[in-house]
Amino acid sequence: MTLSDTGPLVALIDLNDRNHARCVDALPSLRAPLLTTWSCFTEAMYLLWRAGGYPAQEALWQLFEKDAARLHRESDEERVRMRALMEQYRDTPMDLADASLVAAAEQLGIRQIFTLDSDFYVYRVNGVQSFAVVP
Repeated sequence: MTLSDTGPLVALIDLNDRNHARCVDALPSLRAPLLTTWSCFTEAMYLLWRAGGYPAQEALWQLFEKDAARLHRESDEERVRMRALMEQYRDTPMDLADASLVAAAEQLGIRQIFTLDSDFYVYRVNGVQSFAVVP
């Protein structure tokens, strides 16, 4: 599986997104299915509503229905870790969605992340390992 941030989820669906082609081109190189967090899913739903209304949101639902994407349900320990990560990276700053992805990466042992966010070049898995950022 490949962790997916909000940006690529939106870009895959929104044909007008400046990163649409880039994300579509990168998709075949990723370990399927995409895995995202509730924070990223919520953020993507909001952005897709703004970009294309309910049809865009329905397209995101379809990714999950077709098992091209899955939702990670964080544990209590991951929520505690998210808070610690947000404090650690407060100067970046790290938002909740990013913290949820780093905590999930640590919990699941996943380093590959599908993101358009350059902050993932700064964040470290377990404080030491860098992410393998795609695209």
